Amino acid sequence: MTDRQPSPPSPPLPPTLARATRAEIWRLIKPFWVSEEKWRAWALLGAILALNLGMVYINVRLNSWNRDMYNVLQSRDYPQFKSLLWQFSGLAFVFVAIAIYSVYLKQALQIRWRYWMSTRYLDRWLAHRAYYRIEQDQAGRLSDNPDQRIAEDLHALTTDTLSLVLGFISSSVTLFSFIHILWTVSGPLAFSALGQSWVIPGYMVWFVIAYATVGSGVVWWIGRPLVGLSFNQERFEANFRFGLIRVREHAEAVALYRGEAQERAQLTARLDDIRGNWWNIMTLTKRLNVAVNFYGQFAVIFPMLVSAPRYFSGAISLGVLMQISDAFGQVQDALSWFINAFTTLASWKASINRLAGFNADVERATGMPRSIEVASHAGTAVTVEGLQLSFPDGAPMMRRLDARVESGEHVLISGPSGCGKSTLIRAMAELWPFGEGRIGLPAGAPVMFLPQRSYLPIGTLRAALSYPAAEGSFDDALITRYLALCRLSHLAGRLDLAANWSQALSPGEQQRLAFVRVFLNRPSLVFLDEASSAMDGETEEALYAALPRELQGVTVISIAHRETLARFHDVRWKFLPEEAGKVGGFRVEAVPL
Repeated sequence: MTDRQPSPPSPPLPPTLARATRAEIWRLIKPFWVSEEKWRAWALLGAILALNLGMVYINVRLNSWNRDMYNVLQSRDYPQFKSLLWQFSGLAFVFVAIAIYSVYLKQALQIRWRYWMSTRYLDRWLAHRAYYRIEQDQAGRLSDNPDQRIAEDLHALTTDTLSLVLGFISSSVTLFSFIHILWTVSGPLAFSALGQSWVIPGYMVWFVIAYATVGSGVVWWIGRPLVGLSFNQERFEANFRFGLIRVREHAEAVALYRGEAQERAQLTARLDDIRGNWWNIMTLTKRLNVAVNFYGQFAVIFPMLVSAPRYFSGAISLGVLMQISDAFGQVQDALSWFINAFTTLASWKASINRLAGFNADVERATGMPRSIEVASHAGTAVTVEGLQLSFPDGAPMMRRLDARVESGEHVLISGPSGCGKSTLIRAMAELWPFGEGRIGLPAGAPVMFLPQRSYLPIGTLRAALSYPAAEGSFDDALITRYLALCRLSHLAGRLDLAANWSQALSPGEQQRLAFVRVFLNRPSLVFLDEASSAMDGETEEALYAALPRELQGVTVISIAHRETLARFHDVRWKFLPEEAGKVGGFRVEAVPL
């Protein structure tokens, strides 16, 4: 019996990811080598290549040493035997030193390249809020799990690219260094066929070329589906990890819902994807290993088998026979670069495909057309001109809004759930591109947006309170004062404690902590998107009353459902269903309070 389950075929790759073009590959690899790091990068690469050439040179010397040693053994020349041992010791010492520093410099170049690439990709991902727009653009996405692209695929790109390029160069140099030796020492092969005499000069060279060509063709034919399987495996692994992280992040909610069975079912389904695709990889790898191992093992005896007639006829000595065998192995190994590197090539190509998709997503997100213009102006008011909001498919959400919010004015946005209140805030934050119109914000005015669910970075409480400013930006006395104002005095003694505060604090505490941030960062314009919905009514009213008192002249635009907050505002923007006979969406009326 076996626990293997029938596995469905792996889903096909999206057409745009099935094959990255040579231009896309070059576009991924080139930037580092022409950047401000180029001199260090090329110097390291040159040093690595020089060391690799040195290793090839020593292998050539060892090939000659191999011939001399076997001839000495055959002739029982003990003094020459001792001399050759000393010669080998010197070559071995130099070879070891070169091998150590070759790996060391290669690792140094890898981390430099990876660090440079990672910082650039982080900049592109975070710039223009691409990280947010990618997640919203589900229909057009080419890649999933952007975190994996930056963390793992860039690592694979830099590591595998260097490994493949250096391996190819080393194999090429080895090939040209040993093919001459093999041609010279193997000599001609004379035979009769079809009533004629034939002579093949350097016959071992032609044998090894034919042997490697057939082997490479068989390996490529068997292993070509491995690229797609590797791509899917990384995707399934990332989906499974993401599911585990989601359970950890929402542990309390899952526990309260008693949702363990459903979470296990979802995680098991993702694990089944991993297992099914892994079985396909196993099956393919088994076939590939059959070809590779037969190819490698037969290559051990093949040169001796072909050279044996000349040796036993006395045409060549034992030393020459061993030299031919070693040279054949070196040439065969060089010509087998594709076979030896095939698994790495498949993994590298899968990483290239994923990064190409990620690049396309970032470019689409940063270049996404925006019909809603958000711009700064010289005045002190927030202006809204001809603003209309739409769904991504073009369906109307909110009809035309023309409004003006003077400095120090407080606006309350109200209406039924799902009417577009939060979307209006997102449009003002330049997060919602669907619609048309113009939004004007005071130039140079500090702005803060508080969502219903606050973001709390993992780290010290002081860092969480200071966000988005850096930790240490505010005096502890000031932090303690505002903690007391927001009824969080019990946290004053925990400023240096590091924790996952989104799990350690209740929703109400998290929202009060967000208000502490507002008081510390002192913005001139505050947008509150149900930012007090988890608080009790008394605390909520106390914080709304504190805003104009602590932040003189602050402009507040807030969404709230409790009618008791109306007295802290000057104007209400009320979302109302469109009048009968008109096409969908909501209209907004401004009502003084």
